[in-house]
Amino acid sequence: MALRGAAVAGVGVGACLGRQRTTSSLLPLRFHHSPSRPLQTFTSYPNYKSHEGFKHQIRSIQEAPADTKTSQKGKEADEQQSPQNWKIKMLYDGDCPLCMREVDMLRERNKQYGIIKFVDISSEDYSPEENQGLGYKTVMGRIHAILSDGTVVTDVEAFRKLYEQVGLGWVYAITKYEPIATIADSIYGVWAKYRLQITGRPPLEDILETRRKKAAECNDKTSCKM
Repeated sequence: MALRGAAVAGVGVGACLGRQRTTSSLLPLRFHHSPSRPLQTFTSYPNYKSHEGFKHQIRSIQEAPADTKTSQKGKEADEQQSPQNWKIKMLYDGDCPLCMREVDMLRERNKQYGIIKFVDISSEDYSPEENQGLGYKTVMGRIHAILSDGTVVTDVEAFRKLYEQVGLGWVYAITKYEPIATIADSIYGVWAKYRLQITGRPPLEDILETRRKKAAECNDKTSCKM
């Protein structure tokens, strides 16, 4: 989707440049006419409105807000439709834009099965006690999933278990076998290590400090959003 967004932006800029070139070829001309010397000189005036419009279009592309409707609806669905007979919990970072694309896909698939419980670790309501004692810092480090018997799985195995539950087990099937399993975990480890930087977010320690300050401010309040 990021590539598609970039392509759309490129098309918009290209179209705007095309209009600018077309407009500049049709600039208004003022002719100075003299009865004795017809058509002596002419002066062209730049079309400032066209340039201003071009600037506004560029600014609108750069400042266009990201579409978060899908993810927001998904979070509401998490709260309203937590399956009682879940077989696996997915602990996900709701503040991670790239992560949310996969979460939204799995959530959509889960509508047919109803056996994955989605838990947003970035929510103020996240409770380590309800999730095998997994604290925020721990689950921010790499993906975690919890099976209904309490078993905690991480890394590529977690993805494989989740995909199996929604009929997509074939996607990660090959990662059951060595040396593919080790290679896949190594690749995922690199992504997990740098995902905050890749997605333009602050370092984990800064995020943790912000949450600590927010929690301190909320101690005397009945409701406070992280």
